[in-house]
Amino acid sequence: MSSHKTPLKTLQELAHTRVDEATRRLGELISSEQACEVKLSMLQQYHTEYRERFMKTARSGIDPNAWRNYSAFLEKLDDAINAQRQVVEHSKKATRNGQQSWASEHSRAKAFDTLTHRQEMHEQKRQNKREQNQSDEHAIKHYRKQQEENGS
Repeated sequence: MSSHKTPLKTLQELAHTRVDEATRRLGELISSEQACEVKLSMLQQYHTEYRERFMKTARSGIDPNAWRNYSAFLEKLDDAINAQRQVVEHSKKATRNGQQSWASEHSRAKAFDTLTHRQEMHEQKRQNKREQNQSDEHAIKHYRKQQEENGS
């Protein structure tokens, strides 16, 4: 088989590079999504704990100013939770897009692998046929030479 690099082989290598890059990006997107979900969970947990503290304080009596402060802070936590939910949804969408991109690049690379394999098999068949022809020619020359030597 020839040792030079074919255009198809170059395209195959490029496709694999693109799969590697899509894999790396997808890993980053998944990691980011997980971090966003952890932050949301922490905010929700903090909200629950703060609300419980507020309720406990309210049962034992609380002045109107402290009530307003607790309420205002709980509203800010609610706003932060809602904003973080949007960040999580955006991150999930980005991850889905990254998965689709990876699948597309992976599929393209597999197609180039198949084409390259077919081309290599075709070239190998041609090489085998060429070698067989050379072997046949050599055998015929050898046979003729023996016939000439025996006939003389």
